[in-house]
This record gives sequence, C-alpha cells and structure tokens, in this order.
Amino acid sequence: MRYRVLSDIHANLEALEAVLGQPDAFDHTLVLGDVIGYGADPNAVVERIRALGTITFIRGNHDKVGSGLEPVAGFNHLARQAIQWTASTLTPDNREWVAALPQGPVQIDDAIEICHGSPFDEDVYIFDELDVRQSFAAVRRPVCLFGHTHVPAAFRMASALETIGPLRGERFRIALDAGSHYLVNCGAVGQPRDSDPRAAYGIIDTEDRTLDVVRVRYDTATAQAKIIAAGLPEVLAQRLAIGR
Repeated sequence: MRYRVLSDIHANLEALEAVLGQPDAFDHTLVLGDVIGYGADPNAVVERIRALGTITFIRGNHDKVGSGLEPVAGFNHLARQAIQWTASTLTPDNREWVAALPQGPVQIDDAIEICHGSPFDEDVYIFDELDVRQSFAAVRRPVCLFGHTHVPAAFRMASALETIGPLRGERFRIALDAGSHYLVNCGAVGQPRDSDPRAAYGIIDTEDRTLDVVRVRYDTATAQAKIIAAGLPEVLAQRLAIGR
C-alpha cells in the first residue's frame, strides 16, 4: 500500500495544487489536520480536498477553532487574527464539514497510525526528547505520522532512540526497518517552518518499507498576494518566502 501524506495545508491553495500535481503513485491520501488557518483560500482548499478520492482525514487545532469547536483564546496574536478571518469566511457547509473532522490518533492499517500533534494529545507539539519518548510510549503501530510543528522530523526507536536526518533536499528517503518503531513528521504543505519555503509532503510504501519526504516549489507570490488582498497580517505573506 502506498500512502500520500499531507499535513498543515493552512488554506494555501497554490501549495496544495503543486503537491497534488506531483507524479507520485499512491493508493490512498492521509491528511493530518490544519486544513485551514493562516492562508487566504479556506473554502477553495476545503472544496479541493473534499473532492479527492480515497482519503482519511483528522483534525488540527486550527480546524477546531476555525469551525467554532474551541475558543480562540489559546492562539497567539497572528494566529488569532487569521483564524477569526477564516471563521468569518468559511461557508456554512464547509464550516460544518471541518467541524466534523475526526480527532486523532487514527489507526490506518497494521503498519500506520496518524495524529496531528502527538499520539497522546492532538494539541501537543513534539519538539524535544521527552515529547518523543512520551509519543513512542503511546503509539500502537510501527509508524506514527504527525504534523503540527511544520518541521520535517523523524525518529527511530529500536534498542535505543535515534534521530534520523535532518530531512533536507528535494526527496529524503527513510528505510523502515522491521522491528523498529518510527515517529515521522513529513512537514507542512502550506506553512513550512524549517527555512525551506517549498511545500512538503510524504509518500510511504508499506510493501517496500520506505518513506519519502518530498519538497516541491509552488507559486509563492500568488499565495502572498492573496493574503495581502484579503487584509490578513502582511507577515503571514512574508513568512511564506522564507519558510519560517
């Protein structure tokens, strides 16, 4: 089985289209949350991914707040401005669809589970070794895919904990050893924050036991212009050019 892995699209239609236009073969798409927030195309992005074929979704924190499931109080100033605009822009039908996205973690098959933040809490960021060890203690499948941080990262747990990478370049391949457990973030489609502005996504093959983290350029200038035209904070446009 080959899965395409998308996370943190954040209403960036240009980045999403660039990723969807790539020639990778796959059987099923996994979306790890934060479909909306920050970007200027929440309705177009929701409608685009709703129209895809076989796909499994889970929600992210921006999806919860933007659809009205949770208050905006926990967001910083920029995120608050963006999600309030998003909430006012979503159509009723798209808002209802976003609100119905399931909570992670979700077990996909015998090999893979997905979550947004971490397998023990959908809102927790996986940043340091303690976060990683707590996550490995909570996983139920050999490979756990997560998002939320917008930074590609990979960890292997066998006899000891190992950090893989850094996951740089146009395509970084991870060989998935039998008997090991993996915790992998394939990066953000629409809001990269690892100083690489290219959209990031993943392809995982459970038969070949490989996972590729892929980067692709997209029309950043158009995405930036839409953010500014929508009246969103200009810094949200500026950060797309630097991947921060």
